[in-house]
Parts: sequence; C-alpha cells; structure tokens
Amino acid sequence: MSIDQIAPEALRLPAKERALLAASLWESIEDPYTITTDLNDEEAIALALSRDEELESGTVTALSHADLMKRLRA
Repeated sequence: MSIDQIAPEALRLPAKERALLAASLWESIEDPYTITTDLNDEEAIALALSRDEELESGTVTALSHADLMKRLRA
C-alpha cells in the first residue's frame, strides 16, 4: 500500500484512533540525528552553536517543512 492509499483511510478514523496511530508511527521511526539527552547545558549550547555555524557557513542547508515532506514521500 502507498501513502496515497493509506492516508485517506487513516483520516476517516476517529480522532483518538488517529492519535494512537500517529504515536505508533512516530515511535517506529528511527531518528538518524538522535543525540543523547544527557547533555549538560554547556554541551547543549555548544551543539546549538555548532549547528548554527553549519547553517551560517553554508556547510548544511535548512529544509522547509514542505520540502522535508516531499522528500519523505518520494
């Protein structure tokens, strides 16, 4: 089944069942950018500054939500 087949069916579910489905799907996704939540404040700030520098220098480019969704659905 494709997302185009599943989505309309899922949207017909009652709100509580859609929420349960959404939570189940979210939990099934492995995030390649997962970081530990054991960072102290200094480490978290350093990480944020590093990521900001990557954006500012052009090393990485930001994605809009729409572009992200297009890539995920491709």
